[in-house]
Amino acid sequence: MPRAIQILATPADLFHAAAEEFVRVGKAAIAARGRFTVALSGGSTPKSLYSLLPAQHAAFNWDHTFLFFGDERHVPPDHPDSNYRMVKEALLTKLSIPAENVFRVNTENPDAAAAALEYETELRRFFALTSGEFPRFDLILLGMGPDGHTASLFPGSDGLKEQSRLVIANWVEKFNTHRITFTFPVLNHAAQVIFLASGPDKANMVHQVLEGKHTPPYPSQQVQPINGTLLWMLDEAAAAKLAR
Repeated sequence: MPRAIQILATPADLFHAAAEEFVRVGKAAIAARGRFTVALSGGSTPKSLYSLLPAQHAAFNWDHTFLFFGDERHVPPDHPDSNYRMVKEALLTKLSIPAENVFRVNTENPDAAAAALEYETELRRFFALTSGEFPRFDLILLGMGPDGHTASLFPGSDGLKEQSRLVIANWVEKFNTHRITFTFPVLNHAAQVIFLASGPDKANMVHQVLEGKHTPPYPSQQVQPINGTLLWMLDEAAAAKLAR
């Protein structure tokens, strides 16, 4: 698994470089296969990236871009904590993308497990998967929490062990709620995975995940694309404790 680390001087440099990489991967996917499939993440760092993408509208084929969500909070889509709401405000309302190209999780469903199964069914239909197959996204964007979690795969949660499902409702004890999330097999079948991390509060965990040997491994350490590339994009503050 090729792994690369790219360190940018400032948060603004990081967001612009990530936007350029998003566009580069998207254009290559559309040229090769006629469509670009991407799974988005929540959080403040991706939000800053998404706010830059509408400026690429004239030069980017959004009609052939299909947006999914790598994880979602079990809240209504208009809730302040909703990843979909954040993406809608930062990106979707600022460009013309067909509504049918955006696949959000039906979090209005009070049954989180049923909502996860509905989303898995959507993935299977869209990617025309047979039994036992996993989707191959062109790009999956991920963040990392201060505890080393990624998507909604938290340390100690049952979802870390899932190897057959695509999407699950993962119980997160620290928040006393379910989070709907892609599983590791989905993350690790992507053609490219990009982690974005910004700020000094991420420096310690970035160092532990990229250079440490934690037992059991942090969830972020378990993202290892089987036949794809892994890129960590960091600003200097987040990379401060890495060996240079």
